[in-house]
Amino acid sequence: MTHNNSPEEIICGFVALVGPPNAGKSTLLNNLLDQKISIVSPKPQTTRNRVLGVFNRDDCQIVFLDTPGLHHARSRLNSEMVKIARNTLAEVDAVAYMIDVSAPEADSRPEHREQAGRLLKRAGLPTLLLCNKIDRINKEKLLPIIAAWQETYPFTAIIPLSALSGEGQEFLVDRLRQLLPKGPRLFPEDIPTDASERFICGEIIREKIMLLTRDELPYSTAVIIDSFREEPGLTTIDATIMVEKNSQKGIIIGGKGRMLKHIGQTARREIEAMLGTRVLLKLWVKVQKNWTGNIRILRELGIHEGNQ
Repeated sequence: MTHNNSPEEIICGFVALVGPPNAGKSTLLNNLLDQKISIVSPKPQTTRNRVLGVFNRDDCQIVFLDTPGLHHARSRLNSEMVKIARNTLAEVDAVAYMIDVSAPEADSRPEHREQAGRLLKRAGLPTLLLCNKIDRINKEKLLPIIAAWQETYPFTAIIPLSALSGEGQEFLVDRLRQLLPKGPRLFPEDIPTDASERFICGEIIREKIMLLTRDELPYSTAVIIDSFREEPGLTTIDATIMVEKNSQKGIIIGGKGRMLKHIGQTARREIEAMLGTRVLLKLWVKVQKNWTGNIRILRELGIHEGNQ
């Protein structure tokens, strides 16, 4: 009996999750992995960095790259986010382009579809169109949206789904398995992401800010983990919440410090569940004028993509 020592070949490859802000890309990734690795909020442009998530089955490994939403960039921060999304297409085997079919403009903005078509044509990759949030619209409204998008690009397949409920998820995995190459697993089966715990903790804090504060804040807020100290039974995290104006600092701190305390408590509970240990979380708020245009700060946050 001969032993084959080479790594087992399965269906294995990279898939970029691309689309406009708030389409539901992060929700889909978290549900596919049955684990939260990408933060979610109802506000657009929640995802700022590329987040890698690994979906494993016995016969396949699909490595998803969740990207910032494609949008018209007005600030340095936004343009770097769009660049991250575009550059990701150079690293993958297939693309899943997601739209929110419940959005009023899902089929009525030809410039949005034309921009998407140009991007996908440049990439030249097999591309699935994911029609998300089908649970929020009548089925007869779906057909004209699909027809409009079919004129934009020759999609390999069009998949109606609900990232939240899981409807259509199995069909998506089956179609991706048909598009990806064979090879050995790229990641160990017990590693769902290449993001560090430190990075995920910072993202959880930012998510709580987005969920708990007013609309104007998310775009002007960043979280930097200053220190992350692990001891038996306790992890101590010091983090700075960075804003652009004194008025924003006041909103985050709140009357008698109540908002900051609320952000800290909700973030700490989720971080403790993720790390499986007690957490001491210390938060500071700092005003850094125009940080969204500061290359040094964007680089520190892992958002700056250089001149690619």
